[in-house]
Amino acid sequence: MNEIDPTGQVAAWWATAVSRMEPGVIELRGRPVQDLIGTTSLTSMIWLMLRGEPPSPAQSALLEAALVAAVDHGPQAPSIAIARMAATCGIGLNGAVASAVNTLGDHHGGAGEQCVELLDQILEREAAGLDLDSATEQVVSEWPRYLPGFGHRFHPRDPRRDPLLTLVAQAARDGVVPGDHLRAGLAVEEHLATGRAKPIPMNIDGCTAIIYAELGFPAPLARGLFVLSRSIGILAHAWEETTQGRRNKGPIPRSILPATVADPVVGCQQSGRFGPDGP
Repeated sequence: MNEIDPTGQVAAWWATAVSRMEPGVIELRGRPVQDLIGTTSLTSMIWLMLRGEPPSPAQSALLEAALVAAVDHGPQAPSIAIARMAATCGIGLNGAVASAVNTLGDHHGGAGEQCVELLDQILEREAAGLDLDSATEQVVSEWPRYLPGFGHRFHPRDPRRDPLLTLVAQAARDGVVPGDHLRAGLAVEEHLATGRAKPIPMNIDGCTAIIYAELGFPAPLARGLFVLSRSIGILAHAWEETTQGRRNKGPIPRSILPATVADPVVGCQQSGRFGPDGP
């Protein structure tokens, strides 16, 4: 409390355990920033800021592996394509990065969070008394047709799967992580392969979901951490596009024009038919 805030209500309104800033003082989770500079990696800082305490070297290494793996997937990813298009519109790097990050929603960027929820449900049923296979079968059968974290549009087997899951398995053997979410993920993978000529292996979202969950991050932070990771690739693509000097880059080359189809709205108006909500 002081003359500006005599009751302390303003200070209480913005009370936080994340950081402390006063003239000459910057503390992050109670640690002076000058003690962190040059001694703490960015990955360890992410952990510290989210969890309130520093990770062990093994925890930091596993988190870093997940962050590195999801950095980029080329312009096939909508967020990357949007970053490149936005960069040519004259809005600057910050605008291009923000435009791209804002596309990381439930359908693009949210599968990691959803996969953690899927695996959590399996483990909850196992803890309630079901064997792992039965718990997996039940949860998968109740889940919507699309299972987050499994299968890939481009890769028959995601090249990021094996190295990531190998690291998780080793961390489980070393006692760094429990290994439960890894067991659940592999059980889903095995269940999906039953009776199929081609298996449906885990993709990057499933693998990183396992890592984040094994490290104790709740499901929403699986998406948040993916956003941090993918932002690096977004920035790189936005900067490359900026240096190429193109203006107003659209989603397809100018030599290709979109196909024209009948307007369904006009057709409804002409026939007097509208959707369930009326005109």
